Amino acid sequence: MTRASLSRTVQQPLFALLGMLLGLGVIGCETNPQTSSALPGPNFAGPVLTQPRYVAPPPPVMKTETAKPEIRPAIGNIPAAWTPLANAEKRQWQWIVVHHSATANGGAARFEKSHKAQGWDELGYHFVIGNGSDTADGLVEVGGRWPVQKHGAHAKTADNRYNDYGIGICLVGNFNETRPTAKQMASLTKLIAYLCNKYNIKNSDIIGHKMTGKQTDCPGDTMDINALRAAVARQR
Repeated sequence: MTRASLSRTVQQPLFALLGMLLGLGVIGCETNPQTSSALPGPNFAGPVLTQPRYVAPPPPVMKTETAKPEIRPAIGNIPAAWTPLANAEKRQWQWIVVHHSATANGGAARFEKSHKAQGWDELGYHFVIGNGSDTADGLVEVGGRWPVQKHGAHAKTADNRYNDYGIGICLVGNFNETRPTAKQMASLTKLIAYLCNKYNIKNSDIIGHKMTGKQTDCPGDTMDINALRAAVARQR
């Protein structure tokens, strides 16, 4: 056998083996289409979390207690509103100063509006007693100053003592023209007797506005202070 014949004899099996391997896709950078189609596609979104994301619970709601208003019980037949608040300023009341409104109509709300229009902080009197116009006849209205024992703004003098230590009571009406009603006088007598007993105020220190030295005819010509003092003395 010649060398050329021997070479062809060796190469033919080798070529056959190479063709078989190429057919099976074992050699080369070409991948098997059937194998590549079974692989998952690329994922650029990062790993997929299998557990739900933790969400912090909202902070607990703190409950705040609303301050309860002070309850002032009635004392006998004395209305609770006549009693000052327990934490009120302590004031040494010395006088009770009686006024008339010098108007036919009125009440605490109307007078307070008028006083504020004149630059006062609130109603100047501690108590107002109605005549049946704005409020019921004989109704005692308690001003904002009384529960906290605040000084009055009803009888200004040089030393201001009747405002600082005088309890101001105004009856609705013009007592230069008419008399106080019977219900007004009954309420006034009861209120003053209570105040005199509570604060140890003498009957002689129940006065009308004009008795403070003020140039005024308040509480009017028909308001008899001496008769009022006598009526209060009978109830004390």
